[in-house]
Amino acid sequence: MLTESQLDPADAIYDFTVLAGDHWMHEIKAGQYFRIVDLEGNQAADTLFYDAHNVDNRYSACDTIRAQRNLYLTTDTRLMSTGGDALLTIVADTCGRHDTLGGACSRESNTMRYALEKEHMHACRDSFINGVNGWGHGMGKRDITCNINFFMNVPVTPEGKLTFEDGISAPGRYVEMRAERDVIALISNCPQLNNPCNAYNPTPVQVLIWD
Repeated sequence: MLTESQLDPADAIYDFTVLAGDHWMHEIKAGQYFRIVDLEGNQAADTLFYDAHNVDNRYSACDTIRAQRNLYLTTDTRLMSTGGDALLTIVADTCGRHDTLGGACSRESNTMRYALEKEHMHACRDSFINGVNGWGHGMGKRDITCNINFFMNVPVTPEGKLTFEDGISAPGRYVEMRAERDVIALISNCPQLNNPCNAYNPTPVQVLIWD
C-alpha cells in the first residue's frame, strides 16, 4: 500500500549514503523512525534486523509472513522476530512491494544462477559477513539468516515458484519504519552485476533516522 511520510529529511538526526556494494550497520532506538531511500531506482537493499539487546532474537521471514498473512512487505507490516516480537513497523512506503523470500546473493549462487566464472564476484552475503564481523559483540557468520530485499520485486507464481522480475521502484522512492524496540540494522546495498532487475548498474541508497 503506497503511503507518503510526513517526516522532513531536513529534520533527520542521521543521514548517510550507502554506496553500491557497501554494507551499513547501525543501532536504531525504540521509537525512532528509519527510512531507506532508493536514490536512482530499482536498487535492492538487502537488510537484516536484530534485537539490540539479544541478537539471537532477529528478523524472521516466516513469522512476519504468518503474522500479516501476506508474502509481500508494505505499509502496516510488522517485522517480526524469531521470539515473536515486533522489531519494526513499516509506516510509509512509496514503492509498494518488498521481498522477504528471495534471500541474498552469494558467490555460490552467482555460480549456480549465472556462470562458474562469476564465483569471484562480490555478493551480499560477503557484505553481511563483513558487517557482523566488524560489529563485534560476539556476532559472526551464524548470525546471517533470511533477509529482506527492500525494493526488490520477486513474484510468487500460482505453482509456488519464485521469479525475479524487473523492479517496480523508481528514483526517490522509499520505505520508512518505526522501531518498536532497540534494533540493529544491517544493510548490504546489493552489488549484483548479473541481474537485469537493476539494469546491471548497482546504485546508492540513502538511510535517514529521526527521533
